[in-house]
Amino acid sequence: MPTEIKIPAVGESITEVQISEWLKSEGDTLKQDETLAVIDSEKTTFDLPAPHAGKLTKILHQAGETVAVGTVVAQLASEGEAGNPQPAEKKMPAKPAARTAVEAKTEKPAEESPAQTAKSAAPERKAAKAAAEEKPAPEDAGAEPASAPVIRLKTPGARPAPAVLNQLPSSDREEEIVPMTMLRRTVARHLVEAQQTMAMLTTFNEVDVSAVQTLRKEHQEAFEKRYQVKLGLMSFFVKAAIDALKQFPQLNAEVRGNDIVYRNYFDIGVAIATERGLVVPVLRNTSRLSFAELERAIGDFALRAKDGKLKPDDLEGGTFTVTNGGAFGSLLSTPLINPPQSGILGMHAIQERPVAVRGEIVIRPMMYLALTYDHRIVDGREAVLFLRRVKEVIETPSRMLIEI
Repeated sequence: MPTEIKIPAVGESITEVQISEWLKSEGDTLKQDETLAVIDSEKTTFDLPAPHAGKLTKILHQAGETVAVGTVVAQLASEGEAGNPQPAEKKMPAKPAARTAVEAKTEKPAEESPAQTAKSAAPERKAAKAAAEEKPAPEDAGAEPASAPVIRLKTPGARPAPAVLNQLPSSDREEEIVPMTMLRRTVARHLVEAQQTMAMLTTFNEVDVSAVQTLRKEHQEAFEKRYQVKLGLMSFFVKAAIDALKQFPQLNAEVRGNDIVYRNYFDIGVAIATERGLVVPVLRNTSRLSFAELERAIGDFALRAKDGKLKPDDLEGGTFTVTNGGAFGSLLSTPLINPPQSGILGMHAIQERPVAVRGEIVIRPMMYLALTYDHRIVDGREAVLFLRRVKEVIETPSRMLIEI
């Protein structure tokens, strides 16, 4: 009896998924836990493994289909069953009558007289002549294949002129329709929801990152040797954001109906771009994490996001988000809030720019910062002061240690 391969439960709120890609075909032999297909949910992407070794005998739902959790999508025969496949149906030879009918259609009856032959062929010649007159001869019979997309475009009651077709070569005007993944659809829905339900506003500042760069350069080798992970920029900004959130708790809160829910913990989402869409895994209880623990967690999220290994629990919740558009060269942007959070901190590219320091023009590595906030519960004063606090902490990293 073949084993039924079902879509497993991937989270309490997820009721359906989309089959992104089948990695195996019917008839393929599989090992235990070998990946059969890639499945997209509204929060993450995961692999569908084979529960045991055997042969994939049937695929019941194709790539691109949306199915409910628990749906049987394939059948897997065990190794013993796979070795005894069902006998193929025998094909019956074609009946002589079918052959005779074809031959009778193509052969001329022996008893047909010449006069009857001429009478019968006249309508066929008239039809062929009318078709030839109706269809204009092409200017270049080999220039445009009969299966070209432009040729298939038809206007009721009219035929496109050959001259127009030559101006629109199919190779220059191709279209490809690709269904949105469930993850992409969910991201799109959340972005629209944020714009429709929140009073979003963005404030900006710039920060001198020379102190952080100096610290990283001085301690990178010892840090990496001790913790087996590099000291990056993100951990500094996560620490700075936590420092500022403690002073301005509105940005760590959310609107729930007519209430404001304040939190005394800090679960920071870190936005990561993948080929399948944007994901925001959440660092839990970040105020208790060291620099090394933060860097390990961020690196693990980035690796698993790239491989499609994030779990739904990794993406649940979050009280505030940090995103780094500077990794792709963005100089300035207005990030969108991840509902139901009330704020998001946007980092950008570091550029050496002339700035005034104690009355002198000097060149410093500068980064623009953006804070988008929900104006329903966060006033402009709190937002501006929050961003100033982040700037102060980054420009004087010792504040993170002595909390002043």
